[in-house]
Amino acid sequence: MAAQKVLSICGSLRKGSLNAALARALPSLAPDGMTITAAPSFAAIPIYNWDEQNDDGWPESARLLAAAIRAADGLIIVSPEYNFSIPGGLKNAIDWMSRMQNQPFAGKPVALQSASPGPVGGARMQYHLRMALQGLDALLLTRPEVFAGNAASKVNEAGELVDETTRGFMKQQLAAFAKFIERVRI
Repeated sequence: MAAQKVLSICGSLRKGSLNAALARALPSLAPDGMTITAAPSFAAIPIYNWDEQNDDGWPESARLLAAAIRAADGLIIVSPEYNFSIPGGLKNAIDWMSRMQNQPFAGKPVALQSASPGPVGGARMQYHLRMALQGLDALLLTRPEVFAGNAASKVNEAGELVDETTRGFMKQQLAAFAKFIERVRI
């Protein structure tokens, strides 16, 4: 299997985010030959407005994120669920990317993970994010899925994912994702 560069995007900007804990654990769980690096932050991307895009062009923060996505062999999005759906900041970043020429999600292998303090683990967000990404022609890994419910009990005070069952599910998904990337590589 060829070396794989995978980019991770955390859908939460919160310092103590449970999803950030999952995202930070990814590099240590990756199979041989896969490296996982964190994406540039989407925090500085302004709210999407066509007039702003038309008048001022693409914000530097949006261009940096798009370039990182394009350069990666695959993308893992680890995100919380806000109000039964995709967090606004993440959706806004996706909206900016969707308007670009050479749209970065098209043909890109993508895996999803989510963590939640509640029992559902972010399943509704993943459903909505799948719909949005399919509309952008992303190639979505469907199984295995990672939903970390009751995630506060799985992360220690230092913000490290310590639950071995969750780590095991993440390893399984990453192994499947490595094979998926190879199958869809052009």
